[in-house]
Amino acid sequence: MKTIRLRDGKDRSLLRRHPWVFEGSIARGSADSGETVRVEAHDGRFLAWAAYSLQSNIRVRAWSFDEAERIDASFFERRLKRAIALRERLAAGGLLASDGVRLVHGEADGLPGLVVDRYGEVLSAQFLSAGVERWREVIAQQLCAITACTRLYERSDANVRDLEGLPQRSGWLRGADEQGGSTEVVITEHGRRLGLDVALGHKTGYYLDQRDNRQRFAELVRQLGCQTVLNCYSYTGGFSVAALAGGAATVTSVDSSGPALEQARRNIGLNGQNLAACSFADADVNQYLRAALQEGRRFDAIVLDPPKFAPSAAHADRASRAYKDINRLALKLLSPGGLLLTFSCSGGINADLFHKIVAGAGLDAEVDGYLLQRLEAAPDHPTTICFPEGEYLKGLAIIRQ
Repeated sequence: MKTIRLRDGKDRSLLRRHPWVFEGSIARGSADSGETVRVEAHDGRFLAWAAYSLQSNIRVRAWSFDEAERIDASFFERRLKRAIALRERLAAGGLLASDGVRLVHGEADGLPGLVVDRYGEVLSAQFLSAGVERWREVIAQQLCAITACTRLYERSDANVRDLEGLPQRSGWLRGADEQGGSTEVVITEHGRRLGLDVALGHKTGYYLDQRDNRQRFAELVRQLGCQTVLNCYSYTGGFSVAALAGGAATVTSVDSSGPALEQARRNIGLNGQNLAACSFADADVNQYLRAALQEGRRFDAIVLDPPKFAPSAAHADRASRAYKDINRLALKLLSPGGLLLTFSCSGGINADLFHKIVAGAGLDAEVDGYLLQRLEAAPDHPTTICFPEGEYLKGLAIIRQ
């Protein structure tokens, strides 16, 4: 077993059971890409078993802080079973009202770089770090055995793999010949049907993390009597379907992807909702908001669910300006008493900073509002005590004064 020795004073994160070690913290030692290494403090004390990355700035990702544990196939089987058992418990308790579920959430489940979602009877997985890439076949076999799913699609086509020195890759890992190899799936979420494509959809196919926020939006639309709804960065229309379920009279979905808007139309049809009450704009959201403001339009409810503007803290300043601008425009477009659901999925923007950005947008718009609720990811996307960076999705529900 190869050993990585840390610099004096650089052991604090691992002692707090934070799983990352950055390149600058390493005094000596190296290994092959994804190889398991023993990580020691400057004085030789054991700290963790970890996966080594040759290229990433996060040079080491911890598997285990137990010196007696061995990182082998049995280790991954135990970790996968533990993660899936948690989701089964959440589902049994009524906390996961969907057959689309996040089964493995990377570091939060002790498997850094691994994301696995289940869409009905299809699994979709991302292997995003050198460590899980090395155990890819073992993990795929165990996932299918534990879940009894025979179809597993790989979506290791995220840019983060470039930072690991890994080629992007996607395709069937298991079950390609079943059902003609179709990658289209329909899931049920809070009683509503949503179609997706595990090969072409964002992330692993869909944004399961917003599941409960979509349901909350449907409830608020009904409770507040919102009739005109604008869904920005609508993707395949999850919030649009929710708005109609909440009794909205008209819903406008705006996205820069024509195929996503076509899927939004299909999703509205899947639920037997009134397509005539819906309009779809293939447009840049910022430009659309500005044009709507010039036209004097107003909405009773607006959703802002933009893509990741700040992938890291280094991008926070630029992202802050982008978030502030769209929130300023949205607040001006809201009717008095209107509802704004605004989100950031950027890891480089924490919840406090996001609140300050939206507050600044309100000042610029000369609009105040009541903070109705703070919003976060669904419970199958957990954040652990020792890894607060896992809290990537944050949102605010605001009623304009």
